[in-house]
Amino acid sequence: MSGPELITLGCRLNFAESEAMRASVGEADDLVIVNSCAVTAEAVRQARQAIRRVARERPEARIVVTGCAAQTEPETFAKMPEVDRVVGNAEKIAPSSFAKSSPFVPSEVEGREGGEALGARTSTALGTNGVLGSGFAEKVRVSDIMAVREIAPHLAAGFSERARAFVEVQNGCDHRCTFCIIPYGRGNSRSVPAGAVIDRIQRQLDHGAREVVLTGVDLTSYGPDLPGAPSLGRLVERILRHVPALERLRLSSLDSVEIDDRLFDLITGDDRIMPHLHLSLQAGDDMILKRMKRRHSRAQSIAIVERLKAARPEIAIGADIIAGFPTESDAMATNTLALIDDCDIVFGHIFPYSPRAGTPAAKMPPVPQPTIKARAKALREASAQRRADWLATLVGTTQSVLVERADGRGHAGNFAEAQVEGSAEIGAIVAMRVTGIDGDQLTGVLA
Repeated sequence: MSGPELITLGCRLNFAESEAMRASVGEADDLVIVNSCAVTAEAVRQARQAIRRVARERPEARIVVTGCAAQTEPETFAKMPEVDRVVGNAEKIAPSSFAKSSPFVPSEVEGREGGEALGARTSTALGTNGVLGSGFAEKVRVSDIMAVREIAPHLAAGFSERARAFVEVQNGCDHRCTFCIIPYGRGNSRSVPAGAVIDRIQRQLDHGAREVVLTGVDLTSYGPDLPGAPSLGRLVERILRHVPALERLRLSSLDSVEIDDRLFDLITGDDRIMPHLHLSLQAGDDMILKRMKRRHSRAQSIAIVERLKAARPEIAIGADIIAGFPTESDAMATNTLALIDDCDIVFGHIFPYSPRAGTPAAKMPPVPQPTIKARAKALREASAQRRADWLATLVGTTQSVLVERADGRGHAGNFAEAQVEGSAEIGAIVAMRVTGIDGDQLTGVLA
């Protein structure tokens, strides 16, 4: 083994940051970094489970926990005897945070307003749990993420899965949905200047990437913190203009209400942008959306999908949906279930509601756990059926597939998984004639 072992949970942003940490820490063979997620209570449980597993398998290793769960629940991990150190999302940019015994140096939180204040508070967790109990503070380097004003340059550099690269352009969130703990793990919204984004994309292409995915915690909030307040649409325009060699650009999760006319026209009018959108819809009932503190209505969700598909019919829709949000009645759940068909959701990411301490929703009247599970199951089944019906319509068509694995597997532009028969090199973009379906995967031959 060369360098630290990384165990990454959660979103693509976490994966990008894990690779940046690996490069930053260097050759530390005795180190295991657990980059955690806090989006649900289950995600935190999985982090604890991973820590215990690696402690059994590698008892000699130093275990450092970072990521959103470490930021929001530092005491949870500090109390674990397997954990040597808990490092916050601001502190993970400093290589010294992972050194064996070196003291934390505040000045290493570079390039951000409020760095001294961050360093001065590293013994105190300022997340939703308040001050750490005595006896644990010495293990913890977690500061006030709300004081961070910029994105650490090396954490925003992106990472590549050989053929596909992920580039962080935004981090944090200014919204306060009642169910979400992530703003307390990631801080307020902040953006990477377009010039830096373009440079990073070009570097990924120079290293062999054929497709780039723009990532962020709240991608459509890109720009207001930058000079001139550019929008995400403006950023995409500049990328397409200044990186002509980029063949495929994909956008990660979007807040549907923030898709403005400029971005809409690019998505529907430029074939270098892949025809697949993942929308943060969360629910299909207006009262639940209001209690979630979302900024869109059910009708607006349906309307944006109808507009997108009218302008570019091949666009495939994915969505995040929460099952069993507090106060959700049977009728409200039925409205959300109907959204699968109403918005033609073929990639449904279904999350059973999980209360997060410190969020307003955690204080609302809960839905019984068996009911939550049943509603999540119904949503998954409806989404799976919608996907199966959609895949069937693609048989006989020709799809542009990015080959990502040696066995010929990859993704079509619409993000359908595809298996190309015959010889196709990793990184090749090939025309595949779809001849069948194997599970959730298209199968076919070179056209």
